[in-house]
Amino acid sequence: MGNYLSLLGQSLPPKSKFNVTDIPDLSDRVFIVTGANTGIGKETVKALLSHNAKVYIAARNQAKTEEAIKDLNSQTGKEAFFLKLDLADLKSIKVSAEEFLSKETQLHVLINNAGVMFAPIKDVTADGYDLQFGTNVLGHFYFTQLLMPTLISTAKASPDKKARVINVSSSMHVLGNLDFATFKDGAKRKKYSKYTLYGQSKFGNVVHAAELHRRYAPEGIVTISLNPGNIQSDLQRHLPAVQRKLMGFMLYDTPHGALTQLYAATSPEAAELGGRYLVPWARVGPSRKDAHDPRIGEALWTWLNEQVKDI
Repeated sequence: MGNYLSLLGQSLPPKSKFNVTDIPDLSDRVFIVTGANTGIGKETVKALLSHNAKVYIAARNQAKTEEAIKDLNSQTGKEAFFLKLDLADLKSIKVSAEEFLSKETQLHVLINNAGVMFAPIKDVTADGYDLQFGTNVLGHFYFTQLLMPTLISTAKASPDKKARVINVSSSMHVLGNLDFATFKDGAKRKKYSKYTLYGQSKFGNVVHAAELHRRYAPEGIVTISLNPGNIQSDLQRHLPAVQRKLMGFMLYDTPHGALTQLYAATSPEAAELGGRYLVPWARVGPSRKDAHDPRIGEALWTWLNEQVKDI
């Protein structure tokens, strides 16, 4: 019952005390936002550009991203940069990180915003993982680890600002668990619903962030996970049209959806919130307590690390 009450409370948030106008000047700061050619990711990039950040949109679809960059430029007068990234293909992730590192020596903030929601059970990654867990958790884990040395060196170069990793989760993480036998395709995975597998991936996002905090806070890395809110976006594309229409009456717009991750990524106050979980809008809130259990974090980290060790 407690989990359902938590879902309900996060669905009806109070008015935000944080606004885009509260973002400080971000000149000389470098950001990567995954999956930011649409939805709350694109809205996040818009706000970052408006405050003078250098932003890379890491996404799979180049044509769609270039169109988003053009649109953002017309709105802000600033230009984001395209970084090709397919989170459902581990080799592609390695190439993407190498491409970024060939261009930049600093990375101040990585926002792991991209996600797949309610994907058909038949859909798996290029490497045979459940598409939702493989994209939302494993893909972001690997991308983050490849960029971690640069995040650490950036934090050490400007310890007053630190460096940040933001994992975008969901209120549905409270309904998830970690069944390791379902992370890759197989008979047990096929017995699960796409909704259960989504909840599992979002739970994994929070567990991953908590473990990142335990491992890298001493290196100056601030890691935060969050629920952006119930937002109208492309995430609902796998739902039937009637269900999408009905849900539309209960969803907020993308500017609201960007608020909590913008707060986590830019506000001076959030630099002290490493290891915490944020809820709409831009406030510390409750998460599943076991998401912060070191034993669960260690088990997930070990499994994730094993999957990418030979890429």
